[in-house]
Amino acid sequence: MEGEIKNLSRVFAAVIGALCYCRLVSARLPKGKWRLISISPALYAFAILPLYISSAFITAVTVFFITWLASFKLLLFAFDHGPLASEPPKSPLSFVAVAALPFKINAAAAAAAKKTKKLPLYLATEIPISAVLISILCDYKEFMHPFLLLVAYCCLVFLLIEILVESSSKLVRAAAGVELEPASDEPYLAASLREFWGRRWNLTVNNILRDAVFRPVRAAAAAVAGRRTAAMVGVMAAFVVSGLMHELLFWYVSRAAPSWEMTMFFVVHGVCVVAEFGIKAALGEKKLPVLPWFVTGPATVGFVIATSYWLFFPPLMRSGSDVRVIQEFRFAGEFLVGKIKEIWLHSCKKFS
Repeated sequence: MEGEIKNLSRVFAAVIGALCYCRLVSARLPKGKWRLISISPALYAFAILPLYISSAFITAVTVFFITWLASFKLLLFAFDHGPLASEPPKSPLSFVAVAALPFKINAAAAAAAKKTKKLPLYLATEIPISAVLISILCDYKEFMHPFLLLVAYCCLVFLLIEILVESSSKLVRAAAGVELEPASDEPYLAASLREFWGRRWNLTVNNILRDAVFRPVRAAAAAVAGRRTAAMVGVMAAFVVSGLMHELLFWYVSRAAPSWEMTMFFVVHGVCVVAEFGIKAALGEKKLPVLPWFVTGPATVGFVIATSYWLFFPPLMRSGSDVRVIQEFRFAGEFLVGKIKEIWLHSCKKFS
């Protein structure tokens, strides 16, 4: 435990150092080739830092926050785009926070943060629900029906992303007094795959892929194809890149040879989203009967769960990464509870 904490502190220090270098040195260079070359040491550091962490969950978080999101933000910054580019330039503290944490500060963030949810899922409810799910998976996983197990995994992934992003957002809100974009917008209410992926699920990744992949690819494709075709090519490219980054994240956690099932999961969803765009464009002014949400909603979520069962979770389960993560959570929970009890007993003895 102490060795892992030391490794984490070194990784944390390396990330801050690399980002400070990018803000204080790279930002002074003209955008384009020279700034891109100057940030390459930081990109290299972000690629190797997860290899120094042994915890499966912390490795996954580091890859998600740093190797993926922070690297993409720096690539955009090299060309004076994305959340790190601003006029006047961000302070070093703001630069590091925006680069390293999965949030986005925008004008609509305050309204989004205060939006009333259909289901009361906030940190106060998400954390205990996650704890119960983890306890059930630890004790009864081998007795659970495969479908129920898959639903539990889908819920846990959603809750963990929500907790991670909301926790980091609350820390920044307390330190800087700004409202931040939420992790997602109740994806279980999506009435189509376009809505699920485009406006509800994992808004942080959605924004980065839009800026770093969709828009450049659409602009390049527009030179040889129409706007509609270029947009579809951009959408497909964003899904492919997302699939490859998930494949890379899984490799860091398991060190197993890629099976490309995760990539295929996102390719399948990309094809379906493009098909939705195509159908809507082909219909033009013609309108199909609008189906109620109680039909389209469960169908959308059901398709996501079914394809997750087919392509997304099998490589995780074959490698045992799911078991490692769940056991780490239980160990961390027991360690935390033990420390709280120890502090409480010490306080009682002190004042008795």
